[in-house]
Amino acid sequence: MSKAARVTLLVVIILSVVAWALYPKFDVLFGSSDNAQAGGPPRAFGGGTTPVTATVITPTKLENKISITGSILPNEALEVKSEIAGIITGIHFEEGQDIKKGEPLISLNDDELQAQLEKLKYSKKLNEETEFRQKKLLEKGAISKEEYDISLTQLNTSEADIKLVEAQLQKTIINAPFDGVVGLREVSQGAYVNSSTVIANYYSLDPVKIEFSIPGKYVGEVKAGDKINFSVDAFLEPFQGTVYAIEPQIDPETRTLKIRAFSPNKERKLLPGQFARIELIMETIPDAMLVPTQAVVPELNGHKVYVARAGKVESKKVQIGIRTAENVQIIEGINLQDTVITSGILQMRPGASVSITSVN
Repeated sequence: MSKAARVTLLVVIILSVVAWALYPKFDVLFGSSDNAQAGGPPRAFGGGTTPVTATVITPTKLENKISITGSILPNEALEVKSEIAGIITGIHFEEGQDIKKGEPLISLNDDELQAQLEKLKYSKKLNEETEFRQKKLLEKGAISKEEYDISLTQLNTSEADIKLVEAQLQKTIINAPFDGVVGLREVSQGAYVNSSTVIANYYSLDPVKIEFSIPGKYVGEVKAGDKINFSVDAFLEPFQGTVYAIEPQIDPETRTLKIRAFSPNKERKLLPGQFARIELIMETIPDAMLVPTQAVVPELNGHKVYVARAGKVESKKVQIGIRTAENVQIIEGINLQDTVITSGILQMRPGASVSITSVN
């Protein structure tokens, strides 16, 4: 390299070093064009006021709830079957019909039982006459007590046989066990049925039950009487229910607790088997202090928020409670009507000056 080239290179290096040393001073005096283009606040001598957004703490209703899924169950449900075997002689319902408790559903052939009942009634009449005569003879001492007891036993046996046949006759008519609606029938008139034949399904649908499970860690927070909100795919409207029973055991396989709730169903919009999306409200706090999630700063030993007071920033150590999708409950550390800063949290420092641009 020639001497002139070396001199030129040395001059370029010196000028570069001088320019690098003087650049920050020009940036402070005239402002950074890059910072202005980025939309950040211009730098000023001695600092400045930072614009922020904030929220004023007011009492707010807070529901401690969890979201789970469940299923709709009938209040009562059974398969209509006959206790005895026989031929169907009468079907007394229409499919899908509302039935009142005690109304007949199915009749079976009872000719044979009716004949047995008639025969037993004749036998009973004869035994009554025999017992009456024997009693008179016993009073006169014409017969022994043993002979009278035999005739009395025969009479009592006749009466017991009649009651047995009458009970069997009652089983030839299947009555509705409760108010409900009958489903689609599986048999026709004249069909032979026995105790395993399903005639139809029978349901009580008002109210319905909602069955669901929650994680076992909530076992101490749910109780009978708690409210639920739920929805089903068939309708946009929400439905409400009330917890009435809790399984007294946590499932050892899933570590969940099974719960059932009642929900009114006068319009029959809810049907057994539907999938339900459920919100279980375990606790309602009418006057909770809530702040947006982004306003809470986690620390090693807890949490804090920044409060604006008289244009200055104050750091407040807080104790948090329930978290929701958007807010955090503050249990301790701030007061109602405090103004909590919700933007620019990472740039906040105690004692800094701020100007509030908007308040939620």
